[in-house]
Amino acid sequence: MPVLTSVVPSSGPAAGGTTVTLTGTGLATAGAVRFGATPAASFTVVSDTHITAVAPAGTGTVPVTVTTPGGTSNGISYTYSGAPALSGVTPNQGPTSGGNTVTLTGAGLTGATAVTFGATPATSFTVVSPTQITAVVPAGAPGSVTITVTTPGGSSALPSSYFYVNAPVLTGVAPLSGPLSGGNTVTLIGVHLLEATAVRFGTTAASAFSVISDTQITAVVPAGAAGLADVTVTTAGGTSNAVPYTYLPAPVVTTLIPAQGPTSGGITFTLTGTNLAQATTVLVGAALAGFTVVSDSNIVVDAPPGAAGTVNVTVTTPGGTSAPKTYTRVGSPGI
Repeated sequence: MPVLTSVVPSSGPAAGGTTVTLTGTGLATAGAVRFGATPAASFTVVSDTHITAVAPAGTGTVPVTVTTPGGTSNGISYTYSGAPALSGVTPNQGPTSGGNTVTLTGAGLTGATAVTFGATPATSFTVVSPTQITAVVPAGAPGSVTITVTTPGGSSALPSSYFYVNAPVLTGVAPLSGPLSGGNTVTLIGVHLLEATAVRFGTTAASAFSVISDTQITAVVPAGAAGLADVTVTTAGGTSNAVPYTYLPAPVVTTLIPAQGPTSGGITFTLTGTNLAQATTVLVGAALAGFTVVSDSNIVVDAPPGAAGTVNVTVTTPGGTSAPKTYTRVGSPGI
């Protein structure tokens, strides 16, 4: 009497065609191998303990038996599995370096034996349920690939369903500085920016941003502390290199010497204070004055002509505008 101890693999597609190995004893004189009531498509006696057989088409779970002149063996279960059906992947894009996890949805996913992205196997995968698999994406070249899931019941593919995205690269930010309060708009220049999901100044998200093109983003700067902040852009392809942006405190003018001059102009006066090095304009009244930045604490200003009287003097930098100091124009004495 033949005796079976195992059937490997123990499952296959409903269409049949799977080659299985039967292990047991007393198999040398086998005259028939059946999957349920259906004969194997073919079989080969390898030895008294091994037979290879090609599964016929079938459904459900059936007993595999071997018949010899000594009788029919016990049955070992073999399961016909339906083919898997993939319907979606979330998220459907990620970095070329891989390493991110995606969720595959569909039906008939139980017993999955392989998940591939293009021709590359997933780094790892976990069958969560008959309708869900989580997979760690392998590295890949930029562009779309087909995801394929293989189970004992067959394979299912989603053509061009996952996109490898290049990591963003920043080359500059303009202007390079702004006030501690933020609120100003800067332009970020680089490549692979089109899929931006975040712009950060240090660890703080931009107040808002707009993707203009694959090479340009405009961002509203958030408030920050004085000094340098690393600006980065994040996309599905990863996070960019950092470019520096400087938060500047507003300029402060403490003295204006001399505090008066002729209505004809033609003289200079000196502003003393702090945070003056980045000065972009000096206003004397409503007039733009010529000036020379001597240091972060001193500016020499060319007094413009104007009507007799007192006017406000202010300094503007990317950090803001100073509180006004007064300058008085004095008319010539009458004769």
